[in-house]
Amino acid sequence: QASQEELKAAYRRLCMLYHPDKHRDPELKSQAERLFNLVHQAYEVLSDPQTRAIYDIYGRRGLEMEGWEVVERKRTAAEIREEFERLQREREERRLQQRTNPKGTISVGIDATDLFDRYDEEYEDVPGSSFPQIEINKMHISQSIEAPLTSTDTAILSGNLSTQNGNGGGSINLALRRVTSAKGWGELEFGAGDLHGPLFGLKIFRNLTSRCFITTNCALQFSSRGVRPGLTTVLARNLDKNTMGYLQWRWGIQSAMNTSIVRDTKSSHLTLAMQLGIPHSFMMVSYQHKFQDEDQTRVKGSLKVGFFGTIVEYGAERKISRHSVLGATVSVGVPQGVSLKIKLNRASQTYFFPVHLTDQLLPSAVFYATVGPLVIYFAMHRLVIKPYLRAQKERELEKQRESTASDILQKKQEAEAAVRLMQESVRRIIEAEEARMGLIVVNAWYGKFVNDNSRKNEKVKVIDVTVPLQCLVKDSKLILTEASKAGLPGFYDPCVGEEKSLKVLYQFRGVLHQVMSADNEALRIPKQ
Repeated sequence: QASQEELKAAYRRLCMLYHPDKHRDPELKSQAERLFNLVHQAYEVLSDPQTRAIYDIYGRRGLEMEGWEVVERKRTAAEIREEFERLQREREERRLQQRTNPKGTISVGIDATDLFDRYDEEYEDVPGSSFPQIEINKMHISQSIEAPLTSTDTAILSGNLSTQNGNGGGSINLALRRVTSAKGWGELEFGAGDLHGPLFGLKIFRNLTSRCFITTNCALQFSSRGVRPGLTTVLARNLDKNTMGYLQWRWGIQSAMNTSIVRDTKSSHLTLAMQLGIPHSFMMVSYQHKFQDEDQTRVKGSLKVGFFGTIVEYGAERKISRHSVLGATVSVGVPQGVSLKIKLNRASQTYFFPVHLTDQLLPSAVFYATVGPLVIYFAMHRLVIKPYLRAQKERELEKQRESTASDILQKKQEAEAAVRLMQESVRRIIEAEEARMGLIVVNAWYGKFVNDNSRKNEKVKVIDVTVPLQCLVKDSKLILTEASKAGLPGFYDPCVGEEKSLKVLYQFRGVLHQVMSADNEALRIPKQ
């Protein structure tokens, strides 16, 4: 947001500080020449509106992107952004042949009703009857991959296998999708399986307006009983910024009409739905609260009432690592009984474990289904997950330090050289500030501070930045913008990948003050 005048003033100031002709010592002269060239390169980028817009939006990687030389010079950052995204799309298209998007689901159904529904008199004469029988009664595995053919055409191959109580089957599907325009796409699907005959389907998506779209899916299922046609149409509309309304009509297999309203905000997710159909008609309300914490914790609950009975569900999910989300839901229904559903999302793979506990409404089953997963989760989190994540973070930090070691060493040498070149200027600034009882930086440190007793075993990693900060004082003021302070003249990063702060002890009007500022936090002293 700096004006051209501010940029010129800062450029002139740094040029005066680093100009080689101002230093007689050969070593200082060589260091000044290197830093002077860096300042000049920075000013060349920031003084040109086009390259400055690129740098402001995308940083150094934007300047390194090939193709800018053929781009017409633009005036606005928005136009620069469009050109950059176009160049990125062209680069991505060249990688299309090497990319896939694998997705998979593994579901394992567990019958644990023997834990709660057993009757002792039936087991008296059965060997081993003292131990409840827990068994896997169904499994389902599905997998799909995408193979981009061109920038508009994609082939999708998917398959699934299912088994329940010893009986099962599978199917395989091939879909060809073409993006016809910015408003829509079409998809042809072919499938075959051992439980059903060949399948032929057509799916069409189309944006009707900027706030409304429609999806139509036609299918023909061939079997020994003949041809079973099916048609599903979904009409959706944005009711407001965070709310979508859906109308669905399904004809053929399990015909039904469904309407739903979905409201999704930063802190909550609400769904209201009603369906009239054969064999199921129901009404449902579902609410999910999103906590704004680091682990992205979510608590949810739902009520579903229909011809099949009533089901109440409640549960929670939480991020346990960078790519993994763990969730548990308790389902209590009449006449379904009590079930516990555990789900783990790992990147694009989903692992689902529905555990059926009892066919009856037993308070003990509801209690253990609720408390059991919580106790196990907190024990696992404390004994396994946290130590694992801590060790993983340390490995990543060590890897990052190793990969940036040479770069950090160079930055450190540049910072130390800059501090030596600043000494004379800082001496004059301090003399001027003392004469007016102005701002004098007594001491300043930058890096990782450890103030919390829980982190007392961690090592403090700070560097002295008293001279560079004093050099930035102008007219008894020090102003730092919202950016990492590691990029300031005379600074470097003493602890790559770790949380950093700036601690300043300064004197103003003869009175000592102290201030602590986060790495990316703006700072203005003296404080008002």
